[in-house]
Amino acid sequence: MRRTLPAVSLALLLTLTSCSATGSDIPAPPGATPAGTPSASRQDAAQVDQTLGSLRRVDDLPLYEMTYVGRYDPTDGTDAKPATPFGCSLFVAAGDRSRPLFARNFDWDANPAMVLRTDPPDGYAAISLVDMSYLGVDADPAGDRRLLNAPLLPFDGMNERGLAVGLAADDGARAARDPGKPTVGSVRILRLVLDRAATVDEAVGVFTAHNLDFDGGPPLHYLLADASGASAVVEFVDGEMRVERGRGDWQALTNVPVAGIPEQQRREDRRYGLIAQAMTESGGVADAAAAHRVLGLVRQAHTRWSVTYGLRTGEVRLTTATGGAERRYQLPMS
Repeated sequence: MRRTLPAVSLALLLTLTSCSATGSDIPAPPGATPAGTPSASRQDAAQVDQTLGSLRRVDDLPLYEMTYVGRYDPTDGTDAKPATPFGCSLFVAAGDRSRPLFARNFDWDANPAMVLRTDPPDGYAAISLVDMSYLGVDADPAGDRRLLNAPLLPFDGMNERGLAVGLAADDGARAARDPGKPTVGSVRILRLVLDRAATVDEAVGVFTAHNLDFDGGPPLHYLLADASGASAVVEFVDGEMRVERGRGDWQALTNVPVAGIPEQQRREDRRYGLIAQAMTESGGVADAAAAHRVLGLVRQAHTRWSVTYGLRTGEVRLTTATGGAERRYQLPMS
């Protein structure tokens, strides 16, 4: 993925997204990874600090000792790697229909992010999260007019009616084009959903009414949920849009297809399996604190943010890769 894009590239920009690897993200050969850029690590920030803090020089060879804390990927840099080494994790906890919740880890490069509030005169108010690198802004974005394109690039979000949406890479997805429908970028569709849809059914209708353009970035699939606790996954299989409705107390999405795939096979994906286990044990009931604990189970070294959306309360709770204090936002619900 490019770090900066000229303003004239907006059409291409709107098709770019994340939670996936491109050719430039293929792990380097052993010894070629720049200092400070781990590739096999699957640790959280505290585990990284513990590991690096354990380093000790013990003789003049010099010989060092270090205790590695947390997860790592033993297949990193080999042809046993899955197609998508990066990956987002999303789930809906709807076991308590009086307080359904949407949760999401956004996993990608170490880019600045933005919490964006929008209230268009012809659409619903919303809070969404934007990876600012896709706007092409400089290190100091103050006054940069490219920020005015931020509404076009939400990577997840919730609107005032309690409709939430998030995306994740799906390497096998393929969307065909119907000449009778308008075509929009694979990220821009989230803005149309947040602006126009109050329910999962209405959000599916927005997807149905458009062709999606995956050409400028990785193919995607999407998780939707609303204030009633209804949810759905939208995927594109062999050119056809498929909708997998939530049928129980929870629904999850990582980077493996779910439409038509048996649940046990889905759970072979480590992150999906951990979410499924946690949600099954809780009966799909989770407040924001519990949901963030589940997100912690599937957090990776390249998780940029973890966010929960209260689909009836309008409460948004966000933590970032820096490990700083949780930030809270309140979206007035209508």
